Amino acid sequence: MAHAVIMAGGAGTRLWPLSRKDRPKQLLRLFSGKSLLRASYERLATVLDANHIHVITGAAHLPLVAKELPELPPENLIGEPQGRDTANAVGLAAAILHERDPDCVMGIFTADHVIRPVDKFSEAVQLAFETAKANPQALIPIGITVRAPETAFGYVRRGEKFAEGVYRVDGFTEKPNADLAGRYAASGDYYWNSGMFAWRTGAILGELRVNLPESFEGIMEIAKAWNTPQRSEKLNSIYPTLKRISIDYAVMEHARDVLVVEMNCRWADVGSWTQLSEVLTPDQDGNVVAARRAYNHGSSGVTIVSEDDDHVIATVGVRDLTIVHSGDATLVCQKSDAQVIKDLLAEIEAEHGERYS
Repeated sequence: MAHAVIMAGGAGTRLWPLSRKDRPKQLLRLFSGKSLLRASYERLATVLDANHIHVITGAAHLPLVAKELPELPPENLIGEPQGRDTANAVGLAAAILHERDPDCVMGIFTADHVIRPVDKFSEAVQLAFETAKANPQALIPIGITVRAPETAFGYVRRGEKFAEGVYRVDGFTEKPNADLAGRYAASGDYYWNSGMFAWRTGAILGELRVNLPESFEGIMEIAKAWNTPQRSEKLNSIYPTLKRISIDYAVMEHARDVLVVEMNCRWADVGSWTQLSEVLTPDQDGNVVAARRAYNHGSSGVTIVSEDDDHVIATVGVRDLTIVHSGDATLVCQKSDAQVIKDLLAEIEAEHGERYS
């Protein structure tokens, strides 16, 4: 049987001041009144029932996730005592599922994507599950059809055709420069690396055993104690000691049996405010609004975000600004400076501690 795991552990500091430590970006309701996490669940619900959908997130956020996704059984929520990057999150979820069902197929998805249309997502996920079931040793990233040269994404180079919509992988490139990204987009031989995967739990655990042995040993020890009174002790003593590393660096770049499934859709990894223009339709002046009461008079290229239905945000004659309003903080910056919000937050924390974090 296939299972899906939604990774929902990102801090989302580049989406400050709405994204906070006690309310991370995957819980923000920016799109049609739904959180990114809720949207991720509803996409997967077109393929699997709730009993086969799981979430791994920070332990402190488990109550928020449970409230957001009441359909999920409590045992399908996995709390990390400390974030240790995606290799360990994937490994822990895989080990827990493997203990329950050694033959299961596992899909990895993230809680901060916007994907349209949903039927293209569903078709690709079904194909990825079927491919993993038929090829027990294969690791299968889901690749997004490249629509433009992007330097912020990783790329997957496809090789020979394996089956309809499935190709062997010739290599990975992490965030190429502008020249390379342009060549990749023009060639038609590359996909964006979406961070979505499918595989047998045994396959990914076997790769972790070879490529990240210390983490593998720790993760397996935690998983074996998962349904025992020693669960908390093992999780809290072992997991924070594991090497912090991504699944791409730890495993995917070293694995030999890798197939990519094509997903031809509109896809955005919502990592910063500037990316809202990729998922929300700008007006005739290029303004993007995710707010109930926003007014732009003679302004262009402005992004306005607020979840306060009664708060008015108005601009007059400004260009290329990002304005984000929250209850206790307001951000105003040039769009070109949106990537340094993380550094700005560090300065604020240095003076005020975690009050605004």
